[in-house]
Amino acid sequence: MEEALLWTRHRSKVKCELCARECLIGDGETGFCKVRINKKGTLYTKTFGKVISMNIDPIEKKPFYHFHPGEKALSVSSFGCNFRCQFCLNPDISQSYKEKDAKKYTPEEIVKIALDKGVKIIAYTYGEPTMFFEFALKTARIARRYNIKNVFVTNGYMTSEAVKKIGKYLDGVVVNIKGSLNPDLYKRYMSVPNPEAILNALKKFKKHRVFTEITNLIIPEIGDNKEENEKLVEWIINNLDSSIPYHLLQFTPAHKLTNVPSTDVELLKEMALDAKKIGMRYIYVGNVWGTDYENTLCYNCGSPVIERTGIFVEDINLQGDRCPNCGHKIKLIKD
Repeated sequence: MEEALLWTRHRSKVKCELCARECLIGDGETGFCKVRINKKGTLYTKTFGKVISMNIDPIEKKPFYHFHPGEKALSVSSFGCNFRCQFCLNPDISQSYKEKDAKKYTPEEIVKIALDKGVKIIAYTYGEPTMFFEFALKTARIARRYNIKNVFVTNGYMTSEAVKKIGKYLDGVVVNIKGSLNPDLYKRYMSVPNPEAILNALKKFKKHRVFTEITNLIIPEIGDNKEENEKLVEWIINNLDSSIPYHLLQFTPAHKLTNVPSTDVELLKEMALDAKKIGMRYIYVGNVWGTDYENTLCYNCGSPVIERTGIFVEDINLQGDRCPNCGHKIKLIKD
């Protein structure tokens, strides 16, 4: 096991300062995540170098729509999570803790795979990347030397110190919000005491100039309040940027929450229209193909500048980062 980062001693216990839970962990015990363990007053991570899933995906699958559109990403994950989502899509990764199923890699080997495959981006994803923070950080440092970009797909439940440490090496982040940050939903269905730390992490990512996209999973009956969506959109505009890509995601019954139906597409469209009226510039409806919210449109003239079918880019019609029709600058990062 590798010694963990971001912790302090508190008498006979250690305080983990990686995620916003900040667990106090006794000798021989693990934190809530079950992947960080106190051994005789030193905190160790169980996940270093243990990869449980690795694939090459379109970057749009993350979903990044304004970060190197059309590129591929080497997606890497270890196990464990600091949430207990009853609707988790990857419980075999985040909540199984099957260390025996993991394959051992060094950070150098991950970077070599990306280079050999001709992939320009490494995405720390599938599971919660803060659970393999030390491995992701070392990999990202090496990847930077070879001009490979690094991105997190995260629930955002991180401390400011964690964002500061990884922010130096992150090029992009997708922060996955559920139910517009409804506190009751987070407590009951995710075992998260207070989602406020996610907003703080978003502000910190902005401070460290990490390119950010935000998803909002709309869960029927328990997390589909239109007013809460509007409040979240207003917060994003007032505290971050109206040009941040905002993805409204359709919920799919999964794990322990199979009795809840999929989100009605018309509701997602209504929420997208509400977000547009409030002032968000780039709004997408995710997990659904064939809507009017797949393509990237110029905010100024409405011309399509990136056309997609689901997560697959069909055409990029840009002059640098500007709309070829009116010259308006589109907020995105591309080669």
